[in-house]
Amino acid sequence: MWLTRKIVNYASIFVKIPRLNMRRKTHTVHIGDLPLGSGYPVRVQSMTNTPTMDAEATVAQSIRIIEAGGEYVRITAQGVREAEHLAVIKKELHRRGYRNPLIADIHFNPKAAETAARIVEKVRINPGNYADKKLSTPKTCTDGEYAAELERIHERILPLIRICKEYGTAVRIGSNHGSLSDRIVNRYGNSPQGMVESAMEFLRIFEAESFRNVVLSMKASNVRVVIDSTRLLAERMAQENLHYPLHLGVTEAGEGEDGRIKSAVGIGALLMDGIGDTIRVSLTEPPEAEIPAAFNILQACRLRISKAEYISCPSCGRTLFDLQTTAARIRERTSHLTGLKIGIMGCIVNGPGEMADADYGYVGAAPAKITLYKQREVVKRNIPEEQAVEELINLIKMNGDWKEAALKK
Repeated sequence: MWLTRKIVNYASIFVKIPRLNMRRKTHTVHIGDLPLGSGYPVRVQSMTNTPTMDAEATVAQSIRIIEAGGEYVRITAQGVREAEHLAVIKKELHRRGYRNPLIADIHFNPKAAETAARIVEKVRINPGNYADKKLSTPKTCTDGEYAAELERIHERILPLIRICKEYGTAVRIGSNHGSLSDRIVNRYGNSPQGMVESAMEFLRIFEAESFRNVVLSMKASNVRVVIDSTRLLAERMAQENLHYPLHLGVTEAGEGEDGRIKSAVGIGALLMDGIGDTIRVSLTEPPEAEIPAAFNILQACRLRISKAEYISCPSCGRTLFDLQTTAARIRERTSHLTGLKIGIMGCIVNGPGEMADADYGYVGAAPAKITLYKQREVVKRNIPEEQAVEELINLIKMNGDWKEAALKK
């Protein structure tokens, strides 16, 4: 019965959210020199895991994130001392020529947020623990008590809003499934609805103060909760004619293949709904490893093309050459060709049709014979297999799509 009610509750969301990468329209949020929103590419970010007071280590790790392709770098600021130290980190990054926006990650400490907002380009706050509170004896609030608590939160967050207006600092309101306040849990449960209501309460405060340089996020380690809560948030904002950008991520996704799969499912499902303006892949690995994983998700969703792409079949009894070895040889020669799609198909039965999206095709035509395609058109037939990879390279060059690989430092 519960499952049936849940499906009914979310049915309207699945109908109304745009499909096929029709990006949800948002207004622009200004974060340093890298604006965020539907008018810009989906941005990629990561977070340092070094002690904030260790400026040398944090700067070095920030540079590794940036050089891997990260556009925003998030750094924790547990207290005012750490928040103040962000100025040292920012100054050293600028001295070394790195001006990517920095984001302060704040929990529990409004004073730390107010300090950081004068230094970095964006501050992330958690509505579950920023100005809301845990009750020593959890109880259900009356409507009057609930309204009074919201008024208290409004007053507590006003200093941050005023500072952000003065310094041009952006804010992310980031609801976490694991840290909702008792007030929210008692009324809405530890649920996607509670996560959304927690964020919307804060967003309405920012709206009331005419501050719109705001991003929102719904984070959980449970992929289903991430998807449901983010879809529900997008729907709720649409109902109130609000168009704020959204940050996507599956928090505590893990490491290795498991972490990447969970992130790809959660982030990818939302991106394919047209939802999402910046992403972080949260891995139990060095943070720079998160960046290629994020770009792989964006490329699979065809939202940002950052490398060559290969369309190759899994092989079967019809395969007319060693597909795995050949695919590796072609990848080795062409992986530096950003944005190019190459089809590598074992036989003529499905080859031309299945690789229709490719720029170039390498297809088994007969034993030890290869046919090359430019998109859907046959260019050369029955090339001896030992010559075919080189002929493919020549074809790419002849059509002006080749560039020499950059020399490794």
